Amino acid sequence: MPAAETPAESAVLRRVLGRYLRGLRNQARLTTKVAARLLEWSEPKLWRIETGQIALRGLDVQAMCTVYGAPADVTAALAGLARQARADGQWHPSSDALPGQFSVYAELENEAAELLGYACCQIPALLRTGAYTRTLMAARPGTGTGEVERLVSECVARQALVTRASAPLAATIILSEAVVRCPVGGADVMAEQVRHLAGLAALPNIRVHVIPLSAGMHPGVITGPFTLFRFPFDGQGEETEPDTVCVSGLSGELYLDSPPEVQPYRDAHAAMLGWALDQVASQDLLLTVAKEFP
Repeated sequence: MPAAETPAESAVLRRVLGRYLRGLRNQARLTTKVAARLLEWSEPKLWRIETGQIALRGLDVQAMCTVYGAPADVTAALAGLARQARADGQWHPSSDALPGQFSVYAELENEAAELLGYACCQIPALLRTGAYTRTLMAARPGTGTGEVERLVSECVARQALVTRASAPLAATIILSEAVVRCPVGGADVMAEQVRHLAGLAALPNIRVHVIPLSAGMHPGVITGPFTLFRFPFDGQGEETEPDTVCVSGLSGELYLDSPPEVQPYRDAHAAMLGWALDQVASQDLLLTVAKEFP
């Protein structure tokens, strides 16, 4: 790999950073020509930055934020994201470490046309109720009440992506039966959550499939939970961004977008559909489980 290149997963962060910086420029009502002149850069350099083609130093981000009139906390957050994008390690600190308006995962979610996922431990964020989310967030070490409520509000607001009338996000989510039977927050919270999940699964753009506990060993046991983002096509029939996989862990998030890394997850998701119940049977199971909580 040439010295000028960064790891494949950092390219994902570069693209996210570029979109945030482009958004700040647009908010400042500056054209690329004017912004490049103020920064004493060429327009092609600014375009490459905004499309995530080149890595940025924290000083570059600070210069752009100064020109765009960004607040100090936003400048610090984006400079930190630039440092993450240049890091040698694959794992990056959780997006929750950034201010509320910045989240690598949420930005990918906003830009995606389709989401493929597998969950075996928690209901995916897009499908959670406020009470379920609150229980999970409150269990995080060092998370204060104010921070919990912020995260709950953001999670609930993100569901507009799948419920909006125009071009809603399509999602095919595979769940382990264990996820919907684990009483997170108690019986009442979980019954509400499973009913909510069944309601979202009735939307035309949402497919929920449950792998029953009786299925035994299946590909998800090997992959663990993951989310695969697929992006819209441009006017030439090309994807605007490569498929990207996010794997979350206790220490942070791993983002993968090179075809050899993404393809195994795509294949695993397709294979798991063969182990899962169909949509109707999955819906029936969800409604049955919701009634079983005392």
